[in-house]
Amino acid sequence: MNIVLFEPEIPFNTAAIGRSAVLTNSKLHLIRPLGFSVSDKAIRKAGLDYWNAIDLKIYSDFTEFLSYNKGRLFFASTKAKKFYTEYEYKDGDYFVFGPESRGLPREILDEYKDNLIKIPMTDRMERSLNLSNSVAIILFEALRQTGFNGLK
Repeated sequence: MNIVLFEPEIPFNTAAIGRSAVLTNSKLHLIRPLGFSVSDKAIRKAGLDYWNAIDLKIYSDFTEFLSYNKGRLFFASTKAKKFYTEYEYKDGDYFVFGPESRGLPREILDEYKDNLIKIPMTDRMERSLNLSNSVAIILFEALRQTGFNGLK
């Protein structure tokens, strides 16, 4: 699977997601600008000894990301109409997550409105789950659907 973080802001979240990527044989794609340097002590500390094992690609912007990646894209958003469990996933799918403070930009949501997915939650705080938790929930559903290929 492919985990895509669009303009991630918090190094700890990215490092935790990187650990999940390593342990599930997933690729991690980061789209700039990043709210940190990938050489920051904070990201390496949070990623522990996993950081060097991550299959990591970094892109200057969303356009560059699209030019190198041609698979099916799913975009996580609280504005989606369908739950993440309402889709059938395939090996190689891309799951795109927005920055922690604001989510994906309206232009992307509008362009890919048929591929928006959401995690069910209350609206009591007008907030969403932590990014690393959201990635794990959606990633493991996709892995479950595809038979946990290569995992034991």
